[in-house]
Amino acid sequence: MTTTPRTGPGPAPVPSPAISKAPATDNPPRALLALVLAAQFMALLDVFIVNVAAPTIATDLHASGADVQLVITGYAITYSVLLITGARLGDRFGHGRVHLAGLALFTAASLACGLAQGATELIVFRLVQGAGSAVMIPQVLSLIQRNFTGEARMKALGAYSAVLAVGAAAGQVLGGILVSADLFGTGWRPVFLVNVPVGLVLLVLGSRLLLPGDGPAAPQPTRGLDLPGLVLLGAAVSLFTVPLVLGQEEDWPLWSWLSLAAAAIAFGLFCAYESRLARRGGAPLIAPSVLRHPGMGLAVFRILAVMAVNGGFLFALTLHVQGGLGYSALRAGLTFAPTAVVFGLVGLTWRTWPASWQRALTPAGFVITALAVAGVGLALKGGDEGGAPLYVAYAGVGVGLALAFSPTLTRALATVPPENAADASGLLATVTQLGQLTGVAVFGTLFLNRLESLGASQAYTSAEALLACMFALAGTAAVGAVSGLVLRRR
Repeated sequence: MTTTPRTGPGPAPVPSPAISKAPATDNPPRALLALVLAAQFMALLDVFIVNVAAPTIATDLHASGADVQLVITGYAITYSVLLITGARLGDRFGHGRVHLAGLALFTAASLACGLAQGATELIVFRLVQGAGSAVMIPQVLSLIQRNFTGEARMKALGAYSAVLAVGAAAGQVLGGILVSADLFGTGWRPVFLVNVPVGLVLLVLGSRLLLPGDGPAAPQPTRGLDLPGLVLLGAAVSLFTVPLVLGQEEDWPLWSWLSLAAAAIAFGLFCAYESRLARRGGAPLIAPSVLRHPGMGLAVFRILAVMAVNGGFLFALTLHVQGGLGYSALRAGLTFAPTAVVFGLVGLTWRTWPASWQRALTPAGFVITALAVAGVGLALKGGDEGGAPLYVAYAGVGVGLALAFSPTLTRALATVPPENAADASGLLATVTQLGQLTGVAVFGTLFLNRLESLGASQAYTSAEALLACMFALAGTAAVGAVSGLVLRRR
């Protein structure tokens, strides 16, 4: 899953057709929306597209298990660490310009990943690719906030939220197709190289749609980058994610627990520094006013929960169908098609449903998710392939995740003032990525530990490990369902 944006201070923008016309009747803003969502979709694919290519990468590059984990998660680590700073750069230099700069870096890094000759090279280029996404993606919501108003903005935010999370499942599907195709004997490399022609086309189109009149959204003093805050946040996120990523591979050594403890300390220091900076009239990475915005705390918790379930579900199921059931990369990727398709459909249409349903959609989504992921585990129990009930459960996961995620994100951002859009979207995008990382690490560890305790990796034992993981995911979704009763701000 995640992610992100910003709008804000700086000299007044120069009016341009793409910026100044009313979105309801103006084609350029619609073309602009298609452009930035296409770039976002491409970047989000790369969070998960590597999953089904991992076995081929390990064989071709003689990579260790830890190397493969870093190839998969290195992208998300730099992405989550740099998201808020990327959004602030949009405030400072113009969202269109910064979006294109990030897109150029992402495209170049994708080419380098596709041409990498060793595991270390690939890990480094994945880190750079994640940095490009962190610069590019935060501008999307800010551009939506600047170019759309009223009902048009709500529709644009609905499309944004649908693209945001469907990219995870779609990445698995596309990854399976590309690896199985083995184009010109290139194996796993097309999962990265496919970004190059798409990125070049988007760069050409973006230079026409995004650059004219681009500039900060309001005639306010330009905010600083808050480098001390960036260092503290980067340290906290890194200290948190690295042991989660590598802990299972290294059998949870002492350093991993010390790192998690240090992450808590670093995060506390970050919060204290940001609060003090705000009191002094400075420009913290996340404005306290955003954290105090009605419903933001609940939205953060729900997004963290739903994306943890999403990440854990996709990762554990990938391990089972490829390792336990012996599916090919193509078949493993297509396993996620029902979830991806249904998620997209629900994400794009939920706002047209009866008004009397709207308040109940998010809790209902968590309940449906809990039942559906448990249903997936039961359908695959005993090493079976599931049959028709399994595909019903897959579709249920798509419905549930869409209802738990899309309304939460859309409503949280729709009521945020434009001057705070950057901070709010940066915060929620970072939470989205941390949720994905946490889900992969926690539920992936649960699956692997359970599999190890059951013995050799066979269809039956893998299914038993998956069942335990799916029940844990269902419990997490159930917590999300009742979270509004405890965390809702009156």
